[in-house]
Amino acid sequence: MVKGTTSFGKKGRKNLHIHCRRCGRSAYHIRKKRCAACGYPAKKIRRYSWQNKLLNKKRRVI
Repeated sequence: MVKGTTSFGKKGRKNLHIHCRRCGRSAYHIRKKRCAACGYPAKKIRRYSWQNKLLNKKRRVI
């Protein structure tokens, strides 16, 4: 009957993220009920200026 450090090692085996309804990426956090990629279920899509990448000197939105 060990209820200490050894039990904490078993927490990381389950899937933390599943596929998001809105963006389709595997970034929907099950416990937080929020997508890390698009911010679902928020109405505004999560987007930052540092997410844009320069490709051939043109902005490419990922």
